[in-house]
Amino acid sequence: MGFKKMSAPLHMLGFLLLQMFLLCKAQTNITTIDWVLEETSYTRLCSTKKILTVNGQFPGPALHLHRGDTIKVNVHNHGTYNVTIHWHGVKQPRNPWSDGPEYVTQCPIQAGANYTYEIILSDEEGTLWWHAHSDWTRATVHGPIFVYPPKGKEYPFAHPDAEIPIVLASWFKGDVMQIIKEALATGAEPNKSDAFTINGQPGDTQPCSNTSMFRTVVDHGKTYLLRIINAVMNEEMFFMVANHTLTVVGIDAAYVKPILNNYIMITPGQTMDVLITANQSSSHYYIAARAFAGVVYSNATTTAILQYSGNYTPPSSPAFPNLPDYNNSLAVTSFVRHFRALATEDHPIDVPQSIQTRLFVTISVNTLPCERKNSTCSGPNGDMLSASLNNITFYTPEIDILQAYYKSIKDVYKADFPDNPQYVFNYTADPMLSNNYTMSDLNGTRVRILDYNSTVEIVFQGTNVLNASENHPMHLHGFSFYLVGYGFGNFDENKSPSGYNLVDPPELNTIGVPKNGWATVRFKANNPGVWFMHCHLDKHASWGMDTAFIVKNGPTRDTSMRAPNYINPC
Repeated sequence: MGFKKMSAPLHMLGFLLLQMFLLCKAQTNITTIDWVLEETSYTRLCSTKKILTVNGQFPGPALHLHRGDTIKVNVHNHGTYNVTIHWHGVKQPRNPWSDGPEYVTQCPIQAGANYTYEIILSDEEGTLWWHAHSDWTRATVHGPIFVYPPKGKEYPFAHPDAEIPIVLASWFKGDVMQIIKEALATGAEPNKSDAFTINGQPGDTQPCSNTSMFRTVVDHGKTYLLRIINAVMNEEMFFMVANHTLTVVGIDAAYVKPILNNYIMITPGQTMDVLITANQSSSHYYIAARAFAGVVYSNATTTAILQYSGNYTPPSSPAFPNLPDYNNSLAVTSFVRHFRALATEDHPIDVPQSIQTRLFVTISVNTLPCERKNSTCSGPNGDMLSASLNNITFYTPEIDILQAYYKSIKDVYKADFPDNPQYVFNYTADPMLSNNYTMSDLNGTRVRILDYNSTVEIVFQGTNVLNASENHPMHLHGFSFYLVGYGFGNFDENKSPSGYNLVDPPELNTIGVPKNGWATVRFKANNPGVWFMHCHLDKHASWGMDTAFIVKNGPTRDTSMRAPNYINPC
């Protein structure tokens, strides 16, 4: 007895059912892990306080993934604050719903609730990190993401003998949430941190920290991959290991041509993959980091120990690195100018050569009129300290922008962020004490809409308003961009582009715009959704140095934003 030929409709139905089965099977194979946000007691600098942590850890747990992986993280909020989690540097293709910035792509996870993030890796390879993205909760809620090459593939350099995570962070004796709350209420500069930490420990230059200092043991002759993350709140950091050469091979989970130096400068938000060979005399050597900063900063130095294995008499005073001074801009420039993409057949780049959308964005610390009734504020001239992009101070809405865009909810944002500043002046003039460079009538939740697949160039221009110029680490969610040029002074549209590197510029997600200078980045807007852009000095982000891009859907399902599985309530 033979089989009858299946009719076309039944054949199509069978095909669709098979596809649905395979999709469901693939979805069930995605690993889901549970994290618990909870208050945990920690003792640092001779005092004990409760801090918000993930699973009781500071820094938080590491994610170990391979390029192209997908993982789900179910976050249970057992703390007292509403919180979100951002997967810094993960592009999240077509999936802004899991990007995490509070009131930009989701409303926060309320105390007692939970939310499941789906982290989708694409071409990222190297070190990234995750952190809270609600007010200043990221001070203690952060941790590494290690993205290894695809299974069966190798690094584009000799395989290291081992890897050593290095997480730089800030420690505040006070309650970080109260510190920023008070600063925003009074218009004052927020309190600076009391110490920096390496892997959660301040080091022996700080009180009550000698015995708890982080130590890592190495074998003579072996090479180690340092996975360095700057999770510091408000300072760029110089980092060194005494008597050892550092070889930078990756920045922001993209490979670069090797950079050999005795120090690095890493901005908040940046990550670096750095090789170090234990080729010195067997001994103990200090690992140290301190701020590179322009205005208000913590002058603490954090320390750890690189300790060689074997039998020898430890030194009474280990060799200490000669870190650059906090204001050594030349040291920063001489390091950054070596940033170049690896740009090989296995690790290609795709730099936009022609540009469809150009933005010139000024970055300023400024003031706004005091809003306190019957009282002056604590900022300059009795006003409130603020910050802006293109003279606009960003206001956080009460409903997240992504939900408003997806559901066409009115009056949440305005799609009129300007391509150029509303007020043109000599941006880097010295001195510049006038503070009226924010156009108060334009302040608000203002975003820029980009066409799908359009090529975009942004010139970030630093300013010296209030004599408050400094290195601004600008971070873009949902994308990596190419740093094609940078310089000091005012950008000259007729002369500056002649120095652009369009051959092998580094692919980054965070770039330090030079103090009293400019930086130009390019990217292709091929990731539909809502994506936040902000300064990663948290006080500046809190003051309004932010905006967002809405990238429109492409022409097909695969070039359009995914539908949400769940929208967090506001």
